Amino acid sequence: MGGSSSGWSRLGDVRALEEKAKAALQGGKRNIFISFATENMNEVNLLRAHAKNENSDIEFNDHSIQEPFDSERAEYIKHKITERITRTSTCVVYLSENTAQSRWVEWEVQKSLELGKRVIAVHTGDCFEGNKPSWLDGNIKIVPWAKLAVELK
Repeated sequence: MGGSSSGWSRLGDVRALEEKAKAALQGGKRNIFISFATENMNEVNLLRAHAKNENSDIEFNDHSIQEPFDSERAEYIKHKITERITRTSTCVVYLSENTAQSRWVEWEVQKSLELGKRVIAVHTGDCFEGNKPSWLDGNIKIVPWAKLAVELK
């Protein structure tokens, strides 16, 4: 009888070990979803390249959509994006003049919040002087790209 109850108590230990192993395999990297307006693809690709640089203080596994889905069906696209967001801990929103006009960025941010993910808005330069989207509320921290590494810790 004692053996069956100890088996159940070890289940928690196994789960804790699995979590530690996952963290070790990732080497400290964060799972990030990058949300951005398509017009900013070139800038976001530069930021992705910067993060992959050995000397960068940012390390993350990028789960954002690298290429457009081969579908014009909104529900299919939303389903695929939701799968990506679910695998992440943080949604990083790239702020630009185009962000406020993108209904997809707004949807991705709302979905991230709905799924309990942390959302951080980033911009190039020292401060963002463009038009902030109306849906970017006070709970979402806005930081320069140079300070993103500190926010991800």
